[in-house]
Amino acid sequence: MSKIYYQNIPNNSISNSFTNNILKAHNATKFHESLKGYKATPLIHLPNLSKKHNVGTIYVKDESYRFGLNAFKVLGASYAIKQCLEKNPSIETVCTATDGNHGRAVAWAAKKFKKNAVVFVPRDTTLKRINVIEQEGAKVIQVDGNYDDACLEAENASNTNNWTLIQDTAWEGYEEIPAMIMAGYLTLFKELENSIHTASKPKIDIVFLQAGVGSMAASGIYYYLNKYGANKPKIVIVEPQEADGILLSFFNNKISTSKGNSSTIMAGLNCGTPSLGAWSLLKNGADVSIKISDDYTKKAMRELYYPTADDKRIISGESGASGFAGFLAIMNDANFKTVKKSLGINTNSNILFISTEGDTDKQVFVDIISNN
Repeated sequence: MSKIYYQNIPNNSISNSFTNNILKAHNATKFHESLKGYKATPLIHLPNLSKKHNVGTIYVKDESYRFGLNAFKVLGASYAIKQCLEKNPSIETVCTATDGNHGRAVAWAAKKFKKNAVVFVPRDTTLKRINVIEQEGAKVIQVDGNYDDACLEAENASNTNNWTLIQDTAWEGYEEIPAMIMAGYLTLFKELENSIHTASKPKIDIVFLQAGVGSMAASGIYYYLNKYGANKPKIVIVEPQEADGILLSFFNNKISTSKGNSSTIMAGLNCGTPSLGAWSLLKNGADVSIKISDDYTKKAMRELYYPTADDKRIISGESGASGFAGFLAIMNDANFKTVKKSLGINTNSNILFISTEGDTDKQVFVDIISNN
């Protein structure tokens, strides 16, 4: 079997874990609906792109419209901070580590609640991403290391300074807040219940979910297992080639850290180790796990930006377009021929992608789409 993908046999069950109990108990959607500026992000149908790739229907949920922040991450950060403040109203400072979008979301939510935010970022974080976090009022500290190193720095600083850590990855002894963040992400999927997430059976056959630590992907899996059980759509997890912790974890049958060099344009997915809270759901609900090169992501960004015929243009960033990039890899790379067959992709397949971010680094985005 090629090491660029793993075909899983999901048991389509929700194990009785700590994370699953929190997801079951919390309804973040009502909280999100109460926030000023809330509006469900659009589900975009691309009929001409569907014909181009010989599939039934391609849908893209465009998270670039989320609260003016150009990414979905605020759904989790805002809900987790709200829950923490309900338990402890005396909190003054929240802290996190980020590759970009999560840090901006934490900073935005902290400002909403009139709290301070400290955000740690890896050494390769672009100045643009740092600036947008600072513009939300946060203090940004760049560490000489990767995402996992930034997480460790944020944890240590939080313990030392009595700050509240709002991290979107879980580890032993730190699970509740990441689970709250995952509960926040469920809103994204619930918003589709008036369209393709119909009551007994979804109107889609396959969902592509990109993953860094895996929290959003696991939240989606929880949603589909909870709503549809064995009738859920097939789920494909997509990671960068050099940050493939989930794929390696599948091969090892346990949480494992990527052996890649963490070099990828998919900044929001550039994470080495899967979240403890996400892993059991990924195991139980993912059908396929793949890793892709940056080249496919660039192609995906351009295909969405330069629409086919009169399809709507979608501005999807390096991480945002990675789910669609995984689809392009499966459809065009002979190494994925077995995956395409196992997923049953054909002219009747209805497929959902989540564009998790827009042009969150505008200069990088322009550089990529200009080299068409």
